[in-house]
This record gives sequence, structure tokens and C-alpha cells, in this order.
Amino acid sequence: MTPSPEFAACLHQFAGADGTHPSLLDGVSVIRASAPTVPMPVLYSPTLCLAAQGRKRVQLGAAAYTYDAATYLVASVDLPVTGAVIEASPALPYLCLSIALDPVILSELALRHAAPAPERDERATGLALNPVTPELLDAALRLARLLGRPADMGELGPLLLREIAYLLLTRPGSGLIRQMALVDSRLNQIARAIVWLRAHFAQAWQVDDLAAIAGMSRSNFHAHFKAVTSMSPLEFRSRLRLMEGRRIMVAEAADAASAGFRVGYGSPSQFSRDYARAFGISPAKDALRLRADSLPSPHTG
Repeated sequence: MTPSPEFAACLHQFAGADGTHPSLLDGVSVIRASAPTVPMPVLYSPTLCLAAQGRKRVQLGAAAYTYDAATYLVASVDLPVTGAVIEASPALPYLCLSIALDPVILSELALRHAAPAPERDERATGLALNPVTPELLDAALRLARLLGRPADMGELGPLLLREIAYLLLTRPGSGLIRQMALVDSRLNQIARAIVWLRAHFAQAWQVDDLAAIAGMSRSNFHAHFKAVTSMSPLEFRSRLRLMEGRRIMVAEAADAASAGFRVGYGSPSQFSRDYARAFGISPAKDALRLRADSLPSPHTG
């Protein structure tokens, strides 16, 4: 797919500086970076990421996903990933349109428009890449144009978001989107467990508790959870704890021991070891670096 200079120009006009720029339309933001960025831990929510310019790499476990103007990224569930802009410059900054995926709209459309062929549920993954189609780019461009017309956003924005959801559901590569839309899919069973886990990551629990929330056997749950997140449930919990500990140290100037206890670690040394293993630097040094740099909160896209 040939990049659209107009798509990039519209996003550039809306986002005049680096960072995340929310629009008046809920769930729609523009992200800009004028230089490559260091890998940063990010918590993705169910989102569509359409890059108009530049390139970004997202790491989920051992798998890397790179997208640009020709390829879009879909995050199907809440996921702790590592993201880095790998191609950007002041003249050609990274520009991305980030759109939250509404499960209500997806479910309604999925009921009205049957899948062209049966989808294998066990293919569910947390992240997926697909080629940008001309139809999707056209809808995204019209949404980008609308960013400069706030008076029309309330009426026309929801129609364009619905059109984009429809295109995701009815074009090749729709399997993951359809699984997001189906209440009884394996993906949504795992998503229910992830929602609970995000609210209780600092507490003690057993994998059997999560399997029960998902309505699956322990072995089946473990296999599907690993397929979606590229992590075991305990690894996933550790990553959530470390990311929240990192936020606490940076935002509240807490020391590593205090942050570790608040997120569920009983041992400061274990928190420090896990932190260094995950982020490649000790918690104290990382917090000092981030506070000195005054980095904004990580974002999807």
C-alpha cells in the first residue's frame, strides 16, 4: 500500500509537537515522535494503530511486531508490551492514528455480517499485523480530515469509526477482530481473566482462580493465555507489578522498596532483580533517569 501524503499531513497539522494528542472523539488520538525512541514499557488496550509515516516496533514476549504506513497493528486485549519508534526524523516524524476498538460496535456488526469463512478460535493472539487496504486508508483519511473540523466531529466521527470497524470485520485478516466481537470466544474468555488480573495484580491468587473466571480448565486456560499474551499468567502479573512499580517511583518519587511492597512484592531484593531483568537497569537508576528526562506517560500507538 502506497503511503498517503495527505493522511500524514492531516495528522501532522493536528499534532504539532511530539507526544500523544487526544481528539474530541473518545478513543481517537494522534501520536507524534520526531526521532527514534528508546524501548519503553507500555500497557496496550484494545486498539487499532494506523501509522501514516515512520515506523514502530512493539515487543510482546519474544515476538516483535513492526508496523508502518503499509501495515496496521491491532491489540486485542490489555497487554504489557515494550514499544519503540524506530524510524522518525524532524522532517519526517512518526505519525500514528490510534483508535480504541469498541466491543459493543464490533459485536453488533459481527452479528449482522457473518464471517466469509469459519475462523479457528485457537489462532487468537494478543497482537496482529495486517496490510492496510485502500478502503481502510480512505476511511482513516476522512477521519484525519475531520480532526480539523471539530464542529462536525460529534455527528460524523461515530459514523467513520463504525465504518472502520466494519472494514476490519469484513476484509482479509478479520479473524482476530471477530474473536474480539464474540462474547463466547476463547479470546474474550482470556480477556475476562486479564481484566480481573489487572485489578488484582498486587494480591495473592492461584492460576486456578483465573481459569475459573475464564470458564476454562487450568491446562486449557494456561495454553490459551500463553497464546494470547506470549506470557504465563504469573509472568503477566509480574510485568504488571513492575510497570506499576515504575510508575510509582517516577510519579510519586517513592523508593524501590516502597514501590515493590505496594505492588505485591514481599522482598525488595526480588523486586530489584525482576526489575533489572525486565528493563535492563536497576529501579533506582531507572527512576532517576526518567524523572530527569521528564518523560510523558507511555501511550498506545
